Amino acid sequence: MLDQEDLKWIATTSTELNSMLQQISRYSDLARQHKGEYNYVEMLGERVELAAKTAQTLFDRVTSTILEGSTRQTAAKAPSHPSFSVVPPPAAVPRTPSPPPAKPPAKDAPPPAQPTTAARSEGIPPEIRVLNPKGKRELILLVDDEREISELASEMLTDEGYRVILAKDGFEALKVYQHAGSQIGLVILDFFLPVMDGDAVFDELRALNPKVSVVLSSGFAEQSKLGAMLAQGLRGFIPKPYTRAKLLDQVRSTLDSTR
Repeated sequence: MLDQEDLKWIATTSTELNSMLQQISRYSDLARQHKGEYNYVEMLGERVELAAKTAQTLFDRVTSTILEGSTRQTAAKAPSHPSFSVVPPPAAVPRTPSPPPAKPPAKDAPPPAQPTTAARSEGIPPEIRVLNPKGKRELILLVDDEREISELASEMLTDEGYRVILAKDGFEALKVYQHAGSQIGLVILDFFLPVMDGDAVFDELRALNPKVSVVLSSGFAEQSKLGAMLAQGLRGFIPKPYTRAKLLDQVRSTLDSTR
């Protein structure tokens, strides 16, 4: 039967597969809308191949686990002869001497060293990685599940002196914002994310901070949802694929408008 670890793995893998299928749908629409402007066909093929392999792995794991469970149940039902064993008397356990009491620290001994990282000096928990922590410009939270795009965008931003925190999904973005929201000047939010789409993440961010500054980033978005988000305080929209100039102009104009 499926145990707790199997169920966790299935849930995680199913979420990843769902994300891949969303990306496939997205790239398919983008390939039709932007013919020749970007190599979406190649990216679409890669995602289809990866989704197929993931689905096969999921199927193999589930079926093999079920078959193993059936085999164990059959073996458990087989009759067995009683067996006897002689248990020797317990051996005496030698008594170990108690360790000497610890000496109190000297009065003039220096306190233990504390980690000194750039993130800690800025008041951000050390487990949250800040790219370009010594940058002179604002801190930006970039939420995107596509690694290539997030790495490219973060490089563009850090080259201009911005500090950047990356989040691959809505749950991670909300966790980061709960710990460092007071220092985050702008959130760049992808619309299509695993489990929670951008509009749901936007609602949760607004619940944490009604004045949160968010710019939506996506290859396409439903006009009705985009209009509703703008009415609720969305600061702007960056269409994908965005150029360096488009990204930096939107970021700078949004940050300046919120001062």
